[in-house]
Amino acid sequence: MALEKNVKTQAFEIARLMQDGKGENVTVIDVSKLNSWTDYFVIVTIKSSAHWQGLEKLVKEYVKENDMQIHLTHNKTSGGDDWNLIDIGPVVVHLMSEDARNFYDLEKLWHAGTFTRESFVE
Repeated sequence: MALEKNVKTQAFEIARLMQDGKGENVTVIDVSKLNSWTDYFVIVTIKSSAHWQGLEKLVKEYVKENDMQIHLTHNKTSGGDDWNLIDIGPVVVHLMSEDARNFYDLEKLWHAGTFTRESFVE
């Protein structure tokens, strides 16, 4: 039986997957002390619908391999390409166009969290 990974490890592994999939400006925010419904945000800038679908596929494969579960979510915009959310419970992945990311500015909204960019190593 494999050792269970902690949530920080999972968030950082997902962030690395997003970087490997050419996601831009990948940021992990530890929000565990700020709310009761999730521990980490992984925020990624995407370039197109095909790009977010490819990144979503990487996340789904990771979830399956790590015996996790994706909770039902809805696209945050009417067209569905600007902001797609993947809720894995303790980790929420935000796949956002550059325009949506600038408009909603989750980093500013969650500024009290602990930020990690670029180096996703514990």
